[in-house]
Amino acid sequence: MTRLGYQIPNFTYPDTPPDAIFDSVVAQAKAAEAAGYDRVFVMDHFYQLPGIGRPDEPMFECYAMLSALAQHTERVRLSALVTGNTYRNPALLAKTITTLDHVSHGRATLGIGCGWFQKEHDDLGFEFGTFTDRFEKLEEALQIIGPMLRDEKPSLEGKHYRVEQALNSPAPVSRIPIMIGGSGEKKTLRMVAQYADESNLTCTTDEIPRKLEALDAHCERLGRDRSEIVVTKLMMIVVAPTLEEANADLAEIAAVKGWNDQIMDMARKQLIFGDADTVGEEIARAMGMGLDGITADLPVNGHKTERIGLLAEVANKAMG
Repeated sequence: MTRLGYQIPNFTYPDTPPDAIFDSVVAQAKAAEAAGYDRVFVMDHFYQLPGIGRPDEPMFECYAMLSALAQHTERVRLSALVTGNTYRNPALLAKTITTLDHVSHGRATLGIGCGWFQKEHDDLGFEFGTFTDRFEKLEEALQIIGPMLRDEKPSLEGKHYRVEQALNSPAPVSRIPIMIGGSGEKKTLRMVAQYADESNLTCTTDEIPRKLEALDAHCERLGRDRSEIVVTKLMMIVVAPTLEEANADLAEIAAVKGWNDQIMDMARKQLIFGDADTVGEEIARAMGMGLDGITADLPVNGHKTERIGLLAEVANKAMG
């Protein structure tokens, strides 16, 4: 399970040319492992996301990146947060995540969601479809991927996907956990109750109790033991030893990304921003809502690996 995960969402760093980005990513993954994080995640996107940067900023394909990181780490589990189901045929995804499990010697996790960033789909030729289409696709995909990861041979004649005795050989090294990302109370959390081992919420802290109540209700209706499901939340953080250093980190990345004062002010308000005590209080508040753990990212200063260690110290103290 994820008690404390570390996501790498940004590949734009000061004084870092494109051919040096991977070395920084490796350094972050190693720092996370050394600091005791349970998992390292990367986003499954092809363009940088609004709010973090411009679409033309560097972005890598996540499973090639995760397989490479597997060669530079030893213990930490590896996952997308989360795979956009619309980008990949589900049988291919089952093979991909199984391959990651082998090259990492049993450290793969499948994080998956329905996909949401329309510009990527439109620009790159992936079918986006309607909200309903994407959730139908995700459910059909889970009916294929889950059994394939359990060394079964599923057959499905679905609206969106078709497989016939889908073979996955070799089978995964480990029992690969399935984590569904998102917070929709009617569809997403019902699929968590039906198909997943873990849920990663994308809601506000104040919404956590309502999301947990919805998940509880789905589990009860489906006959699922709620205690089998681990619930975490993504928290986007800027932490430094002092507020002054946090602001300096923000100014440094703003200069690289071309952010003006208005964007910097927005970042301070939308991210969990500040010194160790301030950030720790917010993590403790989220955990007090009933979470089993958190996944954190440092979109502004994660390239400073000492911040990764500081965040682990803060988070572990806050989680008790």
